[in-house]
Amino acid sequence: MIKLHDKYFKPFLSEVQILDAVKSIAEKIASDYKDEIPVFVGVLNGAFMFVSDFLKEYQYPCEVSFVKLSSYQGLTSTGIVETLLDPPDNLKGRSVIILEDIIDSGRTLKELVHLFNNTNVKEYKIASLFYKSTIYNGEYAIDYVGIDIPDKFIVGYGLDYNELGRNLREVYQLNQKHMINLVLFGKPGAGKGTQAEFLKDKYNLKHISTGDVFRYNIKNGTELGTLAKSYMDQGDLVPDEVTIKMLQDEVEKNPEASGFIFDGFPRTTEQAKALDTFLVTKSMKIDATIALDADDEVLIQRLLERGKVSGRTDDQDESKIRNRFEEYNEKTAPLQEYYEGQGKFHSVNGIGAIEDITHRLGKVIEEL
Repeated sequence: MIKLHDKYFKPFLSEVQILDAVKSIAEKIASDYKDEIPVFVGVLNGAFMFVSDFLKEYQYPCEVSFVKLSSYQGLTSTGIVETLLDPPDNLKGRSVIILEDIIDSGRTLKELVHLFNNTNVKEYKIASLFYKSTIYNGEYAIDYVGIDIPDKFIVGYGLDYNELGRNLREVYQLNQKHMINLVLFGKPGAGKGTQAEFLKDKYNLKHISTGDVFRYNIKNGTELGTLAKSYMDQGDLVPDEVTIKMLQDEVEKNPEASGFIFDGFPRTTEQAKALDTFLVTKSMKIDATIALDADDEVLIQRLLERGKVSGRTDDQDESKIRNRFEEYNEKTAPLQEYYEGQGKFHSVNGIGAIEDITHRLGKVIEEL
């Protein structure tokens, strides 16, 4: 798996498969044109690797030139094809073979045909290394095809996603696995925050800490922050619907995420039900709840050490720490029962090296 900008891509075609396809195209064209000197015209930027390897396989006299067209931005075609580099002038009476990296909808191909219709060439043919036959409009014949591929967004071997990925020797396709949404449990000191940082980077997840969300909204005086503060100033609990609305805003602000880690919410069964109801409106669900399990005595020592550095008073008093553990157990027990009833509760050993704990969490996630 590789990451380019905000997207993840998984292996699709190996270098060997690609080079075999290039060699096959070169042999077929050589069979047709070995008795003359054809002009190969590569379509930039995507075809530069294809043209290079193709010429190494083509064993007969030839000339090479380039044109440049563009219709893609990001993951989709704009539908508007621009000509950025015109074909050469000396094509009159010559056989031209256009070398395309990929043909999908056919918009770029249509512009190419119009370009070469006005050049008085003897004939022109089209060779494409990759070909999405399921979405091609079929308006013009594709004379030489390397690999027929499904309608997936691909990068590598000259193809890019917002200019990244062209230099990859293999081809990768956009990873479109379903979203993974997690609830992370753990007693104070269990390392939830540390592990959430690793998980969000590894799986492109957005970490939503309820405490951080509350602090952000209150500090910035948002409508929800002001409402929440009005309850807190009176010593009342913030209603679940206010918290859910804050979480909803966080989800909607991060459409590029492959999922979310909910940390600090839910704390009650009613909140868990409210979260489930909200996620259904987004065609989402909680895939797993993971509890970082650790021995109380180990965690107490860990928190006391942390208290020496952080200055947090609640990490410096063992009796207060034990009270927090009791409160956690009381609140989490019904939640564990709720998620176990859905087959979504997982307990992971939270003691050991950070990377070992991350590996244990990863095994749970990858089995989903």
